[in-house]
Amino acid sequence: MNGMLAAVVFVPMACGPVSYVIGRKSKKGRDAFVLAVTILEMLLTLLIMKAGEISLSIPGFAGLGIGFASGHFRTVMAFLTASGWLASTLLSREYFAHVKRRNRYYVFWLLTLGAVMGVFLSVDLYTTFIFFEIMSFTSYVAVVQTEEEDALKASVTYLAVAVIGGLVTLSGIFVLYHTLGTLNISELAHAAEAMEDKSILWVCGLLILVGFGAKAGAFPLHIWLPTAHPAAPAPASAVLSGVITKTGIYGVAVLSTTLFLHDAQWGQMLAVFGAITMVLGAALAVCSVDLKRTLACSSVSQIGFVVVGISMQCLLGHHNALAVEGTILHIMNHSLIKMVLFPCAGVIHLSTHSYDLNDIRGFGRGKPLLAVIMGIPMLSLAGLPFLNGYVSKTLLHESIVEYIHIAGEQAWLYSVLEWMFLFAGGLTFAYMLKLFCCIFVEKNEHPHWKTGKYIARTSAVVLLLYVAIMPVLGALPHETMEGVSAFARSFFHGEAPAHAVHYFAWINLKGAVISLTIGALVYLLVVRRLLIRKDRYIDPIPKWCSIEYGIYRPLIDLLSKTFQLIAGCLDRGVLLLIDLLAKAIQLIAVCLDQVIFRILFHEIPAAAARGCGRLKTQIVQMIVSLTGREYTPRPSLEEIPYDYHFAKYEDDPVPEEGIWQSFGFGLMLAGLGLVFALAFIILHK
Repeated sequence: MNGMLAAVVFVPMACGPVSYVIGRKSKKGRDAFVLAVTILEMLLTLLIMKAGEISLSIPGFAGLGIGFASGHFRTVMAFLTASGWLASTLLSREYFAHVKRRNRYYVFWLLTLGAVMGVFLSVDLYTTFIFFEIMSFTSYVAVVQTEEEDALKASVTYLAVAVIGGLVTLSGIFVLYHTLGTLNISELAHAAEAMEDKSILWVCGLLILVGFGAKAGAFPLHIWLPTAHPAAPAPASAVLSGVITKTGIYGVAVLSTTLFLHDAQWGQMLAVFGAITMVLGAALAVCSVDLKRTLACSSVSQIGFVVVGISMQCLLGHHNALAVEGTILHIMNHSLIKMVLFPCAGVIHLSTHSYDLNDIRGFGRGKPLLAVIMGIPMLSLAGLPFLNGYVSKTLLHESIVEYIHIAGEQAWLYSVLEWMFLFAGGLTFAYMLKLFCCIFVEKNEHPHWKTGKYIARTSAVVLLLYVAIMPVLGALPHETMEGVSAFARSFFHGEAPAHAVHYFAWINLKGAVISLTIGALVYLLVVRRLLIRKDRYIDPIPKWCSIEYGIYRPLIDLLSKTFQLIAGCLDRGVLLLIDLLAKAIQLIAVCLDQVIFRILFHEIPAAAARGCGRLKTQIVQMIVSLTGREYTPRPSLEEIPYDYHFAKYEDDPVPEEGIWQSFGFGLMLAGLGLVFALAFIILHK
């Protein structure tokens, strides 16, 4: 049974290159092979779920060895990954019917699947990091797939965030391993609790948080999400939002439930970042005029809701049942919802060849099937009662309310957090209402798309299956969703609820009513009045106001130029110093030569002078030979006239090239020394 864990991770990675070979001969054969691999992955995941808790260790792999384990939250995320990949593969067959470079896409599609599974099933942070980085680089191909200008720009941002975040995270993992002596997730909490000085743990935690938070799309490293999603193909966007962002959440959850288990200060910090993320993402989505960008900004906002849930777990301590269940269920619900909305955006794009709201306006008129497929997930994400999104948002909201009652003097701060939560939920309803009215209610006087069939039967069936689950989960939360949270909560060290949650009691419905009211007002007063000009949707946010183009890129450019200036000054300074030293040494050598020569020629007998001269010649010859140059002896004493002066030898070659060669050779030796030193440390630590 343990071998199934390795198969889930490595089989799709091994099949990626095989799909390329098949695709060179038969496109249909390749498509069938990739679909078969994702079906196999789904079957293996179901077998793992049935097997319960199993583990696998591969010692020596990549140095420290890697390990995998199943059970609880890991298994839930593996199932979401396998099912999401299977659905997206089915949708890809229609979406990529007339797209080039599909062989490349499917190779990295399967590689990414295996890497994501490696992250969710990892038993230690070292394994997590290895597959996290593999996933970052293989998923890059999905972002750059179209190779259009926007895709190339988005891919640069995606790769920069992934590389910088990965390097910072790696440094934190190294320090953590040196401090605690273990990276095993099940041992971290006990090892951290035994430490008296927690400051070093904060250093490690903050460094590791950078990489995981960036991949999750949390503020202030969320910049890749609004650019990568619009650039990537719709099926890839579905897994980017629904699954890959959750690998970052997985890392944040590991930190918060091990190193900082029930740590109030860590929870306060996450609450700040989570609150900013959920409000900022929702505000950007309200202003966006691009369908996929709106959905991408929505993902940023929903990640903020999840981060707030994790923060409440830390703050509530052993009374964190509502926060744990809300976090688990909102991760699941967001994945289900975005696995529908992004493919629907792809369906619209296939017919209209645009994501701009002004171009696709009215496309859904007369298409009730598409209205149902998109409308139910939109309302679910907005928190409409009797849909699955309402349940998880209610649990998260009630966890905040629960903490307000025990927060003491800081209660007013968490009352502000509660209203930010409700306001972000209202903005969610506003931008979803904006999209629905634009696509299905408003008219387009100059439609540029063809009428008739707009969605393949297979795609419709897959999307309807996802949609059908949502009202079932939302109407029967005790029978369905609570079972999922109970199965997964031990990963978060969650406690069972002290009493049953009455989801449809007025005290819980009140929060949803407030959010929906705020959303309706924002739509009527802001979207309709301020964001539509001359019957066209406008984005009021200028490009320079974005964090990426307003802060990060100018800052990187400034740092780059500063380092270039410093390096240029140092380079010129070193050259000048070397030149001065060379001339000083040359001058000293000539002066010493004159002094010695005068002494030998005038103040000692000729025989002794000749002996000393020969000794001097031998010493100089030995020194010069060490430099690898040929020594040309000077004339003998008898051949030198009495009126000797050093100007006679001004034309002698000055070994300036030798100085440069020696300097370069020294640098080379220093570099080799560092390499050998690092190798020694790594091998003999």
